[in-house]
Amino acid sequence: MARLLCLLLVSRVWAMKCPGSASFIHASAKVVAIADASCHDVHEEVLARVKSPTWHDPHNGGTYTILSESSSEIELKRLTGNKKYTDKMILTLAAVEGKCMIMGCSESQVFSIADGSTNYCNLRNLYCGSAEGCRPVKKDFTSEEAEVNPSLGAGSDAKVPWSC
Repeated sequence: MARLLCLLLVSRVWAMKCPGSASFIHASAKVVAIADASCHDVHEEVLARVKSPTWHDPHNGGTYTILSESSSEIELKRLTGNKKYTDKMILTLAAVEGKCMIMGCSESQVFSIADGSTNYCNLRNLYCGSAEGCRPVKKDFTSEEAEVNPSLGAGSDAKVPWSC
């Protein structure tokens, strides 16, 4: 069963829905994570973080906005804390073996290559739990990242001081 799940994950990464960018050359990140929670709980937590007046984006104080959402997909944008740059992202949620598979794609909307892990953090900061050092608003759960694919030059390190 684990092998089947692994194959499913790899195939999903390549078919993942991304928001697109106005810039031909731009940084991006794709993540597949498995949350030890229902997709309903993951969905609730993502929306709670974005809408909460008390939750703050730990990656340079950015501001998230929901562009559209359904029970299985959330499309967002994030404006950096200095209000200079915008990234767009899509989170797709799928129930797998009693857990929730989170497929996320974040793309910078302007020319960029090295992003200091920003696109990765855009996604991770919406679903990580207290066990990973994050601050949940409504639902606290653990998650394991099965795939992390940043674009060439983009980062994917949550542990360096200037990152997530």
